[in-house]
This record gives sequence, structure tokens and C-alpha cells, in this order.
Amino acid sequence: MKSAVRSCVSAFALSLATAAAAGPSPQYVIISFDGAKDNALWERSLKLADETGARFTYFLSCVYFIPTEAKAGYQAPGKRAGRSNVGFGDTAADVQARLGHVWAAYQSGHDIASHACGHFDGKDWSQADWAAEFRTFRTVMEKAWTASGAVAPAGWDDFVRHGFKGFRVPYLSTSPGLATALAEAGFAYDASGVSRGPQAPLRRGPLAEFSLPMIPEGPKARRIIAMDYNLFVRHSGGFERAGQAEEFAERTYQAFKGAFEAELAGARTPLQIGFHFQPMNGGAYWTALERFAREVCVRPDVACASYADWLRANPQRPADTATAGG
Repeated sequence: MKSAVRSCVSAFALSLATAAAAGPSPQYVIISFDGAKDNALWERSLKLADETGARFTYFLSCVYFIPTEAKAGYQAPGKRAGRSNVGFGDTAADVQARLGHVWAAYQSGHDIASHACGHFDGKDWSQADWAAEFRTFRTVMEKAWTASGAVAPAGWDDFVRHGFKGFRVPYLSTSPGLATALAEAGFAYDASGVSRGPQAPLRRGPLAEFSLPMIPEGPKARRIIAMDYNLFVRHSGGFERAGQAEEFAERTYQAFKGAFEAELAGARTPLQIGFHFQPMNGGAYWTALERFAREVCVRPDVACASYADWLRANPQRPADTATAGG
């Protein structure tokens, strides 16, 4: 099973490298999902990938792999046991279904990464705090199948030990000890940054650093982080307005398309887009994402790839640097 997964990943990376060698560098679009709880949205995202040939990055919150009845077994740094900002995994059957989606995504060549566990703001966490959260993440994922009453598939242990190479911090809120803790935990990249516009990935020591761009949006083309939650707050103050879903979907699609076309005609910097497994404002943002992906990911001059794919296809990049631009 492990060799089949590696073959799938290697074939996708080879196709990206071949496309780049055959002509101008493809326009990369990197689409990621934070949290990844809702099983229906797991199915929806994987269907979109199958339709378009895209490969996504899923940043998992480990609490979604703990049945709610067992929540007392989780304790974040500085928090009481059984507390999480985003809840837990609901029933054991829900957790088992979610695990099945994770495994199916991994086997299909998607990038499975970490979003820590309880979605706490770690701006004041020390290196030791982050290291503790990372250990908890791996322990939870190692035991998730048996803890939910199921048998893990062959290869799961190896996947948990070696498959989680990427990270995005909750709330995009970092602290001075995070980078060192990530490097010591064996992560290859951190996708927690924000930049004024699409920015080439950077490197600090062993870590590649990616940043979600701020892109023009709306009638006044004001910049906003290319993430569904930020659009939700701008469009409706963070309150549901499902009756305006069509309007919000159109604005979002136009923002994504405009940022994409600017890069395609310019430097072809990877365009990064962040999402959650929540259908905000009547599903407006998922509607826009699906329209955008179905239009651009099928193009021969575009690679809708994961963060891990980009790193594999660009082994000489990013160059070492000490400061971020954007």
C-alpha cells in the first residue's frame, strides 16, 4: 500500500516537473483546507479533485479525531483537560468516516498536514508548548483508529510518523518559539504567513515558508487575505447572510480569477488560497472555489498542486533568505 501511495505522489510530481521542463513555468495554484472536519465536505472536496485533477493540502486539527466522549484525554498547553476552541470529533462513527477520507486523500496523492489540535491562539506559547502540542497531535493520530473502535489500515503508522510535513498555525498567529519547534518536529514547511500579494516561498534554515496573499476584492479592489473566513467577515461581518450567497460567490470568484490572471500574465508566482470545511454565507465561498477550480485547474499551463507537490517539483527553491518580502 505504501509503495502505491509513493507511486501516485511521484507520478504527480513528475508530471509537474515535465510540464515545467517542456515550456514556461506553469502557473501554480495551491488550494488548502484548515480543520477538515465535516465528512460531507471531505467528499465534496475529493470529488472536486477528481473532476479537475487538482491536489489539495488538508491541514488537520487532531481534536476532530477524538470522539467527543473521550475529550478529557486532550489537554493543550496552559489549558484545562477536555477543552478545545473548535469542539471534538462527535461520535466514534464520525471519526472513523473522517479517518477513511484522510486515508483515501493520502492514497490519491493529496498533502495531509497539521493544524495542531485544539485551535488555540499560540501567540504566547513557548517552544516547549508547541513541542508538546505537536507530540499530542502525533499521538492522537497514531491511536485514532483504535480509539474509535476500528482497525488502522496497513501503512497508517508509517504515514503518521513520516507523512505530516506541513503546518499552518491556527489564526495565522505565530510566536518566537514556533519555527524552532517545527524544525525539531521534522516539518518541512510552514504555511502560516501573510503577504501583501502572491509571494514566492522563502526558506529559513530547514523550513520553507509560504504566505497566503492579500488580493484585490470587491468594487473598490481592497486587498484581503485569500481565505474564505476573511471574505465572510468582510462581506457580512461574520454573520450568515445566505440570501446574498450568489452576490458573495460572484465577488469571490472574480477576486480569485483576477489574482490568477495577474500572475499568469506576470511572474507566475504560486497563488495560494485558504479554505475551511464550513459553508459560510450559504456556501458562497465553496461555490466560488468550485467554479474557479473547474475553470483553471484543467488548463495545461496550470498546476493545481499541494504545498508538498510544489516543494517536490521545485527542489532548488526556495532560496535561503532571512527576510520576507511581499
